[in-house]
Amino acid sequence: MKRLASALILLATAITIPHSIFAQALTEGLGSSNVPLEINADEGIEWRRDLKQYVASGNARAAQGELEVFGNQLIAHYREGVDGGTEIYRVDAVGDVKIVSPGETAYGDNGVYDIDKQVMVLTGQNLRMVSGADTITARDSLEYWEEKQIAVARGNAVAIREDKRVRGNMLTAFFVRDAENKLELDRIDALGDVRVATKTEYATGDKGIYYVKKELANLIGNVKVTQGENQMNGDEAQFNLATGVSKLVSTSGEPVRGLILPSSKKKK
Repeated sequence: MKRLASALILLATAITIPHSIFAQALTEGLGSSNVPLEINADEGIEWRRDLKQYVASGNARAAQGELEVFGNQLIAHYREGVDGGTEIYRVDAVGDVKIVSPGETAYGDNGVYDIDKQVMVLTGQNLRMVSGADTITARDSLEYWEEKQIAVARGNAVAIREDKRVRGNMLTAFFVRDAENKLELDRIDALGDVRVATKTEYATGDKGIYYVKKELANLIGNVKVTQGENQMNGDEAQFNLATGVSKLVSTSGEPVRGLILPSSKKKK
């Protein structure tokens, strides 16, 4: 995302920029990167001096290396630097935002990248992040913390893999590098009204941990597991989402409780 901000600086310093532009600059002096950076904007780029903004409008795209940011408009906000120059501190992406990097793609209506905190926040309708076979959705916001390599989904957040679901008021997803140095989803922490669902089971709890690659989920606090008309209650539950095997345990000294209906009762 810092590369996106730098791209806007380099391209917006031009006095005249035509419509349907294609601009390219080498990122010399921008950290350690020597990768060419590109910006496309159908309606051109403005330099709004009074507002201290650079604005790329019209099907805007910024790309450097394997990172791409798309939006109807990209806005870079700058301030006076300590050395007398200028520095970008925030980049806004407005309308049909999509962020693409190796291993993951995120979507939203609007996005704000805080360069000081290295966090991107997406808002709007149909918020989602796709990483391989996994999809994370949210109602309120979707954050990505670049340095920490974590994503936070807020508001009716759901992690989806095939027919399996892990839901919570907030999901925190942790990413790791694979053998090809691409980010992949490793673990998801769920908090608040947590629910785990498979083809055969439905479970609820106060919080949970989902180990994505192992397809293991742990629920903690006021756990209820339902299979058809059968229900079991306990303090904690362990689920193997790949095999469908689950186990309830008690940590409070209270016994695990269950209600299992006979087959004859189920048929009536």
